[in-house]
Amino acid sequence: MPAHTSITLNDAPRQVSPGTRVAELLIELALLETRGIAVALNDEVVPRAEWSTRALVEGDALVIIRASQGG
Repeated sequence: MPAHTSITLNDAPRQVSPGTRVAELLIELALLETRGIAVALNDEVVPRAEWSTRALVEGDALVIIRASQGG
């Protein structure tokens, strides 16, 4: 098994451990408990209920969007 899995996070290359789940990456980024964020994996929104079960694989493109207030 490879030591790292290469993904893209918000258009930047990133290495994660094989089998890393979306929730685990969000913990690393200190975003798991943040309200108002959405996650898309390969251009599909990942429901919050699936963050703890959706594993990242080589070549995945993950986008994390944080809602902001204002007008």
